Amino acid sequence: MPRLPEQYLNNMKKLLGDDYDRYLDSFSEKRYYGLRVNTAKITVEEFLKIAPFHLEPIPWTDDGFYYKEQERPSRHPYYYAGLYYLQEPSAMLPAEVLPIKEGDLVLDACAAPGGKSSKLANRLDRSGFLVSNDISVSRCQVLLKNLETMGIVNACVMAEDITKMDRFENFFDKILIDAPCSGEGMFRKEASLIGEWEEKGNRYYSDLQKQIVASTVRLLKDGGKMVYSTCTFSPEEDEQIVEYALNICPDLKVLPIKTADGFAPGITGKTKNCVRLYPHRIKGEGHFVALLQKGEESSITKERTVYREFSIADDISMTLPDGKIIQRSEKFYYEPQCTPDLKGLRILRSGLYLGEEKHGRFELSQSLSMALKEKEYKNTLNLNSDDPRVLKYLKCETLDAKDHSSEGMTLVCVDGYPLGFGKIKNGILKNRYPANYRYQ
Repeated sequence: MPRLPEQYLNNMKKLLGDDYDRYLDSFSEKRYYGLRVNTAKITVEEFLKIAPFHLEPIPWTDDGFYYKEQERPSRHPYYYAGLYYLQEPSAMLPAEVLPIKEGDLVLDACAAPGGKSSKLANRLDRSGFLVSNDISVSRCQVLLKNLETMGIVNACVMAEDITKMDRFENFFDKILIDAPCSGEGMFRKEASLIGEWEEKGNRYYSDLQKQIVASTVRLLKDGGKMVYSTCTFSPEEDEQIVEYALNICPDLKVLPIKTADGFAPGITGKTKNCVRLYPHRIKGEGHFVALLQKGEESSITKERTVYREFSIADDISMTLPDGKIIQRSEKFYYEPQCTPDLKGLRILRSGLYLGEEKHGRFELSQSLSMALKEKEYKNTLNLNSDDPRVLKYLKCETLDAKDHSSEGMTLVCVDGYPLGFGKIKNGILKNRYPANYRYQ
């Protein structure tokens, strides 16, 4: 058990009462590991047929599963094909409870590293548009890579101060605020967070959370819904922030959340519909989740998303939401028609990055390869997951492709799921897998 600050222990004893000893005992128990199936690429049913791991369902999600630590799914080729995202089980709840509908405009306000954003994108199913924002540019780089690996085509990754987004007032249908917090719910998982708690305390984060909530609630449409969540136990960062939101926006109300065994309610009358997850009550770490609605839900039905066959090159034919090709310098992107005006904001990427003109030829991007399905590219090299060439490809090595009759640009797949591009000539595949994606 890590050394826990005395003040923190006093706070938890006051909060938990008779449950306090059970909470302390949880530090001696094993932690739980989870993966969430990326339904942008594969259905849950299809994944369970091919998954090489022993999986058990996580009760509060429809696509999340526990796995055993020793199975190390981050080392399997399916991870690099973007078939799943590794995520702590309790952290799967916030995006699960936000009721995304087709065509929604969605904001993930504090999005890095991308687990919750990719779930929101899965729920959109290539309709509408997702703005994934994080104020840290370096964290956004990780966010961008994760969303591209997941094959997300209708998102913008942005590194902006959420307090400076007034142009989006009353704009978004759904918003997720997984707020920066003191991390008390992750002390068992990451003992290093304890030192930061001692340095900053709860007040530092509650002040920051109020700023984020005050700025973000204005961006929510009338009738829109918002999730506020943290991975901490402090009422100062949880229930008190929800009550602060209710005070500054009288149109807000707290909606009930479908509960699972072990969930605890919010601790005040106004927040009893919120949920608390504790590591001594569930198979997971700690979280707080609130679902809020602004005013009355709109009865207006959105137009159904139009999808079209799209081709950037003769070898590609893929289905995308109605949109247009945008050129920025030598780079080309595909943006859905519903993409908002992003001019003047710190955008890392908007829409699907297709590729760029280099030395008189068009080079297809890694993000495009991850958004493709095997059947959407003319020339593919499909390898079984146990073929040693798969790991060689992921390590950016050249491959023997004498068993493949076609030459030229090739989409390399594992069991039918794309990994990236290569170019075959004389039976040798020259690797185009990006170095920053390399198997470690």
